[in-house]
Amino acid sequence: MKNRDGSEPNDHYATPRDLYAKLDDEFHFDFDPCPLHSTFDGLDAAVKWGRSNFINPPYNAKDKPRFIKRAYEEWMGGATCVLLVPAAVSTKQFHDLILPNAEVRFLRGRLKFNDGKTCGKHDSMIVVFHHKEAKPPSRGGEEIK
Repeated sequence: MKNRDGSEPNDHYATPRDLYAKLDDEFHFDFDPCPLHSTFDGLDAAVKWGRSNFINPPYNAKDKPRFIKRAYEEWMGGATCVLLVPAAVSTKQFHDLILPNAEVRFLRGRLKFNDGKTCGKHDSMIVVFHHKEAKPPSRGGEEIK
């Protein structure tokens, strides 16, 4: 995850290990299109995503929407895509892509990134675009404890 507004000189934040492990146990990820300190551009059309993708995108206004859109497109192609993103429910993408098509799990409290050294600046949610044959999305949202 990178800082949403780009105001910090270092915008690389590791996903909390326990959260990632819990999600990986459930979804068995085989690709991360935007890993910490990536040497490739996960948005490049030449980069092939997996069947089960974990996406903790940069939170800036340019990259976050592009990763959400790509995750949606990968889902339309048959993949499962799990995103860790700010809980921004007033955005066009939330209403047009996420709400009608994905399961949304709101996280309780602010996440602590970088092994607990950095507290997130925003509330977070897990967005799950389930593979078409997987269970349908939950409409009410689910809280993660």
